[in-house]
Amino acid sequence: MVEEILSNIYRIEVPLPGNPLKVLNSYLVRGGQRNLLIDTGFNREECREALLKGLGTLGADLEKTDIFITHMHADHSGLVSTVAGEKSVVYCSEIDAQRIKWSQSTAYWAENRAHVASYGFPLHEYSKDMLRLPGQKYSPDRVPDFTAVKENDLIEIGAYRFFCVETPGHTPGHLCLYEPDCRVFISGDHILEDITPNVTMFYKGLSDPLGEYLRSLDKVDRMDIGLVLPGHRRVMRDVHKRIEELKQHYQNRLGEVLGVLNGGRMNAYQVAGRITWDLTYSSWEEFPLEQKWFATGEAMSHLEHLRHLDKIRKLWNDNKVFYELKV
Repeated sequence: MVEEILSNIYRIEVPLPGNPLKVLNSYLVRGGQRNLLIDTGFNREECREALLKGLGTLGADLEKTDIFITHMHADHSGLVSTVAGEKSVVYCSEIDAQRIKWSQSTAYWAENRAHVASYGFPLHEYSKDMLRLPGQKYSPDRVPDFTAVKENDLIEIGAYRFFCVETPGHTPGHLCLYEPDCRVFISGDHILEDITPNVTMFYKGLSDPLGEYLRSLDKVDRMDIGLVLPGHRRVMRDVHKRIEELKQHYQNRLGEVLGVLNGGRMNAYQVAGRITWDLTYSSWEEFPLEQKWFATGEAMSHLEHLRHLDKIRKLWNDNKVFYELKV
């Protein structure tokens, strides 16, 4: 589906088969000389077909289309090498562009697995090929030459002036775009209407990703925004209300994690299995392996944030990480 959101700003729905997010919102900003495509979808045939069909419907010449990647995740960056023409400028933060490059290697994923295993994820119980994460399966065929952008860098397309806004948390180098005249904020996965972004400890670069995410929310809350175009689900008009809801969610979750740790010393995997999740499974044992992986990553970020708040302590035992309440 292609929908015009504002004059010369279009949303292209890119399906994400088998993924709980269901659809990626890819945005095309059409200009006189150049276009700007924001995010792309997984590197898989269903996504490729929908994106190229949408771009064709809009008459977008790929050689006259630049690309902005809000962050490293494959549902946003997977097709970048497919749609980037020889003359396309591909914008991304330096830190997430580096991680997209790293994700092309098996060593990157092996390191990620070992890292999460040290926090209790039971990789030893599964064969090597059982945990095939979307970021590994659907990453770009090749990595383009990225143009690094940072806070307040300007990208002009037609009548629009987009300023880059650094919003670390969901990934270390997550970027949003802000158009001050129209008060439009393109939020990637930083702010979504009815789901909470996955904030994990999978990536090197942020020692307290949840803390960074909450500070990024406060930063956006101070901005004058009338319309939010998110990476998934519906557009939003009251961003400040949504930010308050997100902050309350994380405050509640942090309290829940503290309550779980009242039961004694635990690793992140054990904590993840004892907190509530908005999923349809009746027990932790029923969770698919990939969902357990992401849940463990979220538990890790909450535990590390509580450690930074000096409410819990981190302990190492035989190269494994555990947490307990401070008394």
